[in-house]
Amino acid sequence: MKKILVTGANGQLGSELKELSSHYSQFEWVFADRSLLDLSDLESISNVIDQIQPQIIINCAAYTAVDKAETETELADILNHQAVAVLAQWTKANGCQFLHISTDYVFDGNSSMPLTEEAATGPINVYGQTKLAGEQACLRENPNAIVIRTSWVYSAFGANFVKTMSRLMQERNSLNVVNDQIGSPTYAADLAEAILKIITYSHWQAGIYHFSNEGEISWHEFALAIQEIGGFDCLVSGIPSSDFPTPAKRPHYSLLDKSKIKNTFAIVVPGYRESLERCMNA
Repeated sequence: MKKILVTGANGQLGSELKELSSHYSQFEWVFADRSLLDLSDLESISNVIDQIQPQIIINCAAYTAVDKAETETELADILNHQAVAVLAQWTKANGCQFLHISTDYVFDGNSSMPLTEEAATGPINVYGQTKLAGEQACLRENPNAIVIRTSWVYSAFGANFVKTMSRLMQERNSLNVVNDQIGSPTYAADLAEAILKIITYSHWQAGIYHFSNEGEISWHEFALAIQEIGGFDCLVSGIPSSDFPTPAKRPHYSLLDKSKIKNTFAIVVPGYRESLERCMNA
């Protein structure tokens, strides 16, 4: 029986994988949070994994506080880059399959068409820079790894845009949401399903893949969909990013082209609206 180690077990994606794991009893599952596997302690990582001896590692752990990363650059780099290199080295040395999660923030946001896996990268904030360095270290140390870039992740677990908007729309009469950042949200449960499809697929195909839900929307349109599905009585207005300055710059356009993951692993990608309804109704 293959043993799967999932890092970042208490995050959105780790939690969704945990929910689904009971349907995949052909695997032995180990869900590691910081208390079991502290990825900020680079020296200890290999020793801990030596004791677990997994055949597959799914790395969902990351430093994801985009604005705080601008000042906590060292910690962001350790978690998003250096720890990934250690995991990749271990998996290569031990013949272990490695699947690592990355982000649309590796791009500069200046595109006007959906981004393929071959599109030029050029992160505009520290978070994106450390995630790109992690991707590069992953594939350098273990060329047989799979990297999945995703965007605008939300779920029933953890803190995210959908939960924040749902709360604010019940507390306030009006909200302003940026309308000039374009992409597509990702329901973490859909990404978890895609990952399980990949690891149970007939053959392992290394490389970089993109996954998000279908659709091309702004954060403002995303908020309007949340309002409509939730039936919230709140005025939601669109504003330019310049009216809502943040410590970290955000890409203006980061819509991911999903053709490769769909064609390689026969994955069906749901539309963002149906997934949002599934999440909010759950």
